[in-house]
Amino acid sequence: MQKKKTEIITARMTPADKKAIHQRAKAVGMTVTDYLTTCALGKAIMRMDGLDDLLSELKAQGRNLNQLTTLANMGRITVLRGDDLVREYTRLRDALGALIREVR
Repeated sequence: MQKKKTEIITARMTPADKKAIHQRAKAVGMTVTDYLTTCALGKAIMRMDGLDDLLSELKAQGRNLNQLTTLANMGRITVLRGDDLVREYTRLRDALGALIREVR
């Protein structure tokens, strides 16, 4: 559940500092507000390249699995070669495991 942001803090800084903050926020894919709040509260900021592609692939594989399950439940397919599906899920699992180890 997201909290509604209702409070404002005003800060004065040099144009160079402002530009640097905007660039750093953009580099980690955050808004300036979220970036400054995260930094000020001492939370770690981590950027994980490749996560979007991995999650997209995982979603696609999940849709494929749901479609195959639906067809099997309808009796429209009776034999399923799941070797490729299992191999792809294993690859995705290994990639997610590597990302988790990197974060820790």
